[in-house]
Amino acid sequence: MTRNAMVLTLSSMRFALSLVGAMLFALSFSAEAQQATKVPRIGYLAGTSLSAIASRTDAFKQGLRGLDYVEGKNLAIYWRSAEGKFDRLPALAAELVHLKLDIIVTAGPTVTRAAKEATSTIPIVMAQDPDPVGSGFVASLARPGGNITGLATLSPDMSGKLLELLKEIIPRLSRVTVIGNSTNPGNLQELRETELAAKAFRIQVNYLDVRAAKDIEISFRAGTKGRTDALLVLGNPILNAHRAQVVDLVVKSRLPATYNRPEFVEVGGLMTYGVSYNDLLRRAATYVDKILKGVNPGDLPVEQPTKFELVINLKAAKQIGLTIPPNVLARADRVIR
Repeated sequence: MTRNAMVLTLSSMRFALSLVGAMLFALSFSAEAQQATKVPRIGYLAGTSLSAIASRTDAFKQGLRGLDYVEGKNLAIYWRSAEGKFDRLPALAAELVHLKLDIIVTAGPTVTRAAKEATSTIPIVMAQDPDPVGSGFVASLARPGGNITGLATLSPDMSGKLLELLKEIIPRLSRVTVIGNSTNPGNLQELRETELAAKAFRIQVNYLDVRAAKDIEISFRAGTKGRTDALLVLGNPILNAHRAQVVDLVVKSRLPATYNRPEFVEVGGLMTYGVSYNDLLRRAATYVDKILKGVNPGDLPVEQPTKFELVINLKAAKQIGLTIPPNVLARADRVIR
């Protein structure tokens, strides 16, 4: 082989090696870039239909946008709902776990239970829970431990305020029928607080337990058959999922009623005073952000509600011939006319 030929061959080899090196560098850079721009994936699991809680999911997305997370751009959200069929929750939770998501956000204690049973490793953010310690989801509010954290709806004096509002609207109030679900986490605590508040106002309390959809009409008929001046509806996923039926039965009874969430008032219920669930959902986004940035969920304290709202439906009041005092209307955050 001539000297010129050898030089040409060596030049070709150097070129080939540099080309391979460049390709390897490009592949490495591409892999690093993909890893750096990996889109976080979170799941949102609800018991009732997403359309029924649209204002809450919008509030959650608003909270995320405020932290620079935009669904479909730099964040993927996998929405799942049991559509009121709570026996579907375990399968839906398992489906989200199978997707190997970064975080699962749960809307309510029944949903959180299903997610907890499905995974002990994927972080779970509770958007709302009446008693996370009593439910066994966290060790304490200050130090949750495990993979679950989020927001509680604990507000010990809420029952007293509800009865006080009813007393302002119905000065002669002496008997109240409380409707709840003893299998719902936090229900017994709410009932105890209601009974304590009722003693202070010298109001007699009758309790009705609604554990299944088939019990709704029977229970409401029983509750309105005897002597009662008003109804107080506690947190109950069954009643929440069938709120239109509940409100219709209450209207037919011509009794004033107060509910635990504004969605009842929006479909014709009289009044609600309680935790702002939209505010809780906005705040849930901050937990998502912190966990995505590497904070251990077990080290994030469970926060309690800071915002409450009074919503009154004047159409509902007119239907049952009830006049809402001006001083109560003046305190309302929202009035439906």
